[in-house]
Amino acid sequence: MITRIPAYLYRGGTSKGPLILAADLPADIATLDRVLLAAMGSPHKRQIDGIGGAETLTSKIAVVSKSARRGVDVDYLFVQVNPESAVVDYSSNCGNMLSAVGPFALEMGLVSANDPHTRVSIYNINTHSIIEVILHTPGGEVTYDGDAAIDGVPGTAAPVKQNFARTIGSKSGKLLPTGRVSETIDGVEVTCIDVAVPMVIVPAASVGKTGHESKAELDPDAALIARLERIRVEAGKRMGLGDCSRLVVPKPVLVAAPRRGGTIASRDFVPFNCHATYSVTGSMALSAACVLPGTAANRLAVLRGTTPEMVRIEHPGGVIEVEVRSRMSAQGLVLDEASLLRTCRKLFEGQVCIPARVWDGSGKASSAAAIGEVVCGSADQDARG
Repeated sequence: MITRIPAYLYRGGTSKGPLILAADLPADIATLDRVLLAAMGSPHKRQIDGIGGAETLTSKIAVVSKSARRGVDVDYLFVQVNPESAVVDYSSNCGNMLSAVGPFALEMGLVSANDPHTRVSIYNINTHSIIEVILHTPGGEVTYDGDAAIDGVPGTAAPVKQNFARTIGSKSGKLLPTGRVSETIDGVEVTCIDVAVPMVIVPAASVGKTGHESKAELDPDAALIARLERIRVEAGKRMGLGDCSRLVVPKPVLVAAPRRGGTIASRDFVPFNCHATYSVTGSMALSAACVLPGTAANRLAVLRGTTPEMVRIEHPGGVIEVEVRSRMSAQGLVLDEASLLRTCRKLFEGQVCIPARVWDGSGKASSAAAIGEVVCGSADQDARG
């Protein structure tokens, strides 16, 4: 016997995974974990018995429902399924997969489209944050075709503009969770910052790297991976996140001076291997650090001093650009805008089939918020911003 779950596979930015309505998933979290592991084919290196893509960037799930929050259209719960272990992680947001949430919401009838653009307010349950996206919807219809291009994805598609200005303190509630712009961990001067995702920024030279290495050069470096793990776990404790050894946050990144005309060079770890390109949430945290005086990133960044500041991050697959409008106040850095361009494409729609012994289809969830309240904790009606 099998249980069929409606699912819609999307490429979101430089990631890929199914989008599923919360009402089609179990409410019980232990059962939900088993269902998502079975759907993706984990734990197995190649995820041969599921629809996962055999690496972190293609083993992601977005759970979506209409939002009951004031001024918000949809709720979005991001799930990271580990290909090689039975870990289902609800601790972080994913801005790449988020680029598919708006179009999916329109197609599911959760939001009505306008002509020629549709603005969708998305509440990310993992980080209790609101992100606004602007979609290209000519004639009030969802479209995936367009002339926007992003590094790491072949061809062009319709643009999805995302604004993360209201994501300061995504997990910690603070821009600088430790209260410092820089501090020493494991003999390295780092910066711990939280915008869209908690991040620990490590100067590449301080761990014996240039910051311009390829993913193929970095991934086999067991000593580097182990050291970054020590740094990020200690950073997590200092940031008030507890024991993060089984979580993907805080995100460790290497930074260096740019070489290709950008603002900064960086290598993003997820967290046990190098991202093939760069995460959207990571680009937000790093961009904020670039414009904040005294951080490990700011000391290496080549800023133009314009308003807005276009922060161009050089990564293994090219460049990711973040438009930042910021100002300093008595309370510290204020982000008026932190936006970037992504694209997405729907790849298939249908049903993912799992053994009925894993879940028989009963006891379905009422909403993504109900699931999130259990796995991520509750938040005030108004998200942090």
